[in-house]
Amino acid sequence: MSTQKIVTPSAESIAQSARAAQKGGLPPVHMWNPPHCGHIDMRIARDGTWFYMGTPIGRPELVRLFSTILRKDGDDYVLVTPVEKVGITVDDAPFVAVDFNHVDDSLVFETNVGDSAIAGKDHPIRVERDPKTGEPSPYVHIRANLEALIDRKSFYRLVEIGEHDTHAGEQWFGVRSGGVFFPIVPASDLD
Repeated sequence: MSTQKIVTPSAESIAQSARAAQKGGLPPVHMWNPPHCGHIDMRIARDGTWFYMGTPIGRPELVRLFSTILRKDGDDYVLVTPVEKVGITVDDAPFVAVDFNHVDDSLVFETNVGDSAIAGKDHPIRVERDPKTGEPSPYVHIRANLEALIDRKSFYRLVEIGEHDTHAGEQWFGVRSGGVFFPIVPASDLD
């Protein structure tokens, strides 16, 4: 008979493990392979708000801490520490790109959790369009299979600096960053 105590993961226990694993910079969650401990009632809404047990997490430093141990395994989002892995719900993308700056020939995006990424070959921009409404949902890759939904004001700013170029043999309207052209919409859709 085992005397090992089974502990149910909670936001508090995960935060404690994450703090212990912090060594400056992002923790190496890609190297950790702890046992999966189930799913906790944590959700990231489309607007980037993190919820625990239905209540918004109001402490930005706690949201930032959780964001550093977030990983995408296949289609599932998990919080990973060296000792446990728990599933969470993400409504759309786990982050929101809340601003960007034009630096030299690159676009540098900032997220709601303090990450930054220079759009380019390693951090592509992509735009999904709703098949019924045509409404665009723009994203930028932030890190390790994790994307940020580009917020509306930033997307409007991208459109203002957009240009026409050839993509896959057709004319597209899009943006350029880091020497890469990112298509937003076929030029024919703008007529």
